[in-house]
This record gives sequence, C-alpha cells and structure tokens, in this order.
Amino acid sequence: MRLDKFLKVARLSRRRSEAHEALEHGRIQLNGRALKPGYRVKAGDVLQIHYATKFVTVLIKDVPERVTPRVKAADLYEILEQRTDEPSEWL
Repeated sequence: MRLDKFLKVARLSRRRSEAHEALEHGRIQLNGRALKPGYRVKAGDVLQIHYATKFVTVLIKDVPERVTPRVKAADLYEILEQRTDEPSEWL
C-alpha cells in the first residue's frame, strides 16, 4: 500500500491529499530520510511524522491488503514517542 494512502487509512492524516503534501515537503521520514508518496509501507517501519506543532514516532504493525470497514486504525500502528513544541520555543 502506498504511504499516502496508508496515512489516510490509519487516520494519521485527515485526507490523502494532506498526506501527499506532507510527504512532498519532507515532513514524514524513515530513518532520517524523507519519503515519497509512492513508498510501499511494510510492517516494522518506524516513521517520524512532523505535524504543525508536534512530532510523532510510530511503528507500523500491520498493512491491510485492502480497505474494509473491519480495518481498525488503532490496530495498524503503535505510537512510540510523541512530543509537542510550544511556539515560545521557536524563538
């Protein structure tokens, strides 16, 4: 499954277009290197995701073959680390 689609299915992104844009701008990384939207996600991948004010590190536990109503987003990944950057720290 493509990474941009996985982010949408796992509810790590609201829309696939948002996930695609984040990937194009290098805000999602694997082992310190930016990924492309077409990257094939595998179980065991550890992704670092940079949102507007927070960083989240997730471990991919499962990648569904296809999207069905039975697919539970919480079962697809595990949050390893989460940190928030306050705007006062930006200065």
